[in-house]
Amino acid sequence: MRHHVSGRKLDRSSGHRQALFRNLVTDLLRYDAITTTEAKAKEVRPIAERVITLGKNGDLSARRQTLAFVYDEKVVDKLFGELAQQYKDRSGGYVRIVKLGNRLGDGAAMARLELVK
Repeated sequence: MRHHVSGRKLDRSSGHRQALFRNLVTDLLRYDAITTTEAKAKEVRPIAERVITLGKNGDLSARRQTLAFVYDEKVVDKLFGELAQQYKDRSGGYVRIVKLGNRLGDGAAMARLELVK
């Protein structure tokens, strides 16, 4: 029984899964939108929202926490500068999931993960 067990394993080890989430969040912040499977998008959205909230906080501790998770320092600079100003009056809901249909190869449900403007 899986009572109160949250999160999808996505058929990966924990380290691989963590690296996947870090890559997806970094790319989402870099490109403002990414296309991935629906399951990955649903797992990444709360992580991305948390990272954007850290960017809005703007202090040194938040920057260090973000640098420990996001791979690219330029992306962190963008987050703490441009994106923090963009979302300063918004209290949440920074990321949107748009369902795109099924992938032709294997029929996986695809989704577009994008930052709300």
